[in-house]
Amino acid sequence: MRYYVLDRGDQLSIELSERFHKLAAKYGFELDAESPEIVVSIGGDGTMLHAFHTFIDHIPDLAFVGIHTGHLGFYADWKADELEELVKFMAGESSDSMEHHPKIVKYPLVDLEINTKSGTSHYTALNEFTLKGVDGTTVVAQVDINDEIFEMFRGDGICISTPSGSTAYNKALGGAMVHPTIEALQIAEIASINNRVYRTLGSSMMLPKHHHCDIHSRKPQRLQLTIDHLNLSIDDLISIRCQVSKVRVSFARYRPYPFWNRVRQSFLG
Repeated sequence: MRYYVLDRGDQLSIELSERFHKLAAKYGFELDAESPEIVVSIGGDGTMLHAFHTFIDHIPDLAFVGIHTGHLGFYADWKADELEELVKFMAGESSDSMEHHPKIVKYPLVDLEINTKSGTSHYTALNEFTLKGVDGTTVVAQVDINDEIFEMFRGDGICISTPSGSTAYNKALGGAMVHPTIEALQIAEIASINNRVYRTLGSSMMLPKHHHCDIHSRKPQRLQLTIDHLNLSIDDLISIRCQVSKVRVSFARYRPYPFWNRVRQSFLG
């Protein structure tokens, strides 16, 4: 098995990373930073986002496994004290291993096409994309759905989330939590202003994979664009097209961990 490990950089995560390498060598795993089959994230959800974007060009060819060393790791199946058990599962030597192969679950992503006066760029988000004004300025944007005008937005910003990212910023905005196998994206408003000039829906909404959403800048404005943990400052935005990606991210599950169990344990205890 070819593998790679990314850790958060704190002492515990570094120690676990070193232990993982030693155990991996014991079972004959091959460390491969170029084309791994499995990428192990040790830390929190931010570490998983970093791992995802590190291997963004290889997403169809690999699967991720998360070990969380903080208080909440929504993408992580394993705790710090379960490291040796995980490696045994990966090696197919656990008594609970089924056919010595993990179950690969695939979650949808969001593709973004960002058009500015200086050119076009493309990004893919695992959690969410947000558009906000810099220094608290109000965003003014036209929102189109499937090439038809839907609303004229004015407010703090707009959040576009994947189903797996629906439990993150989207949830804080009052958006729905969505099972991560549903191929859709969710649009949530950030502090919208409603008056006789600007009218918005006022609630989050979901678009299926065959729909798309376009956000058009409707005044000269400096904007902060965030794709997961990546930040861009843009002052010449024309439009952003958002749609469900044709590519899905894979996670290797070596034991059952139902999504709604994660939700209950993460938010209800």
